[in-house]
Amino acid sequence: MTGYGKAEARLSAGKLTIEIRTLNAKGCDVSIKSSLLPKDKELLVRQKIADALHRGTIDVFLSLEASAAESAKTINADLVKEYYKQLLEIRNGLKGITIDTDVNKFLMLSALRMPDVVDSKKADIISEENWPVVEAAFDEALAAVNDYRSREGAALYKDVTSRVAKIEALENEVESLEGERIETVKARLNRNLEELGAKPDKERFEQELIFYLEKLDINEEKVRLRQHCRYFMDTINAEPFPGKKLGFIIQEMGREINTTGSKANHAGIQKAVVLMKDELEKIREQSLNIL
Repeated sequence: MTGYGKAEARLSAGKLTIEIRTLNAKGCDVSIKSSLLPKDKELLVRQKIADALHRGTIDVFLSLEASAAESAKTINADLVKEYYKQLLEIRNGLKGITIDTDVNKFLMLSALRMPDVVDSKKADIISEENWPVVEAAFDEALAAVNDYRSREGAALYKDVTSRVAKIEALENEVESLEGERIETVKARLNRNLEELGAKPDKERFEQELIFYLEKLDINEEKVRLRQHCRYFMDTINAEPFPGKKLGFIIQEMGREINTTGSKANHAGIQKAVVLMKDELEKIREQSLNIL
């Protein structure tokens, strides 16, 4: 969901720049960080963004590079005259005080610094007349964000699917070690009995051994983990916005890997389980950026 897009609109007031930045989020949180957008257009823009980007923490920035005509401020000449007149009256009332400066120049500079002399009020930058141009710039910026996301998504797809393949390969490795694990468990039990000097009934011992090995059986976990891996690939390949569903599948994959580890009883299998957990954690981190 990480993305960035930028577009510009040429208006009579100057150059309007629209920037959109997105980060990971479970929902769609749009924040417009500018006062340039008229309130009556804000809802329309928010809906347009939600329809185009679907999810993410989305920040929208609008900035204006004003034209020379727009930058020039208007001086209220009538107000300057009134201020100057009042200052002059005050000056004339100061009898017996000598001022060693050019009085007229001083009074004029003082009048120009008075409140509201410079009119900085401007008409709305974005109006109904130029809205189509601004809307087109929003569309261009949103297209740029989605293009950015598409490029990131291609790299993301390659990464997560390769990690799912690694988990499947590690599961095959676990399966190849199962026969060795059973023999290792049998040998350890026999060695413990010999150390204790016990001589159990052979038939009863075999029954108990079978019961013990059934508790360590990981066949169901292997089947379910492979099914989850296939479901992960089917989901990411077929659905337009698979992010949330992939999160649930990853949880199920983790459950099967953890159960396999708890039943491992074999150093080689335990090592494979640790590697699978590492790959799954990286998939989980990356899945947060999938729509």
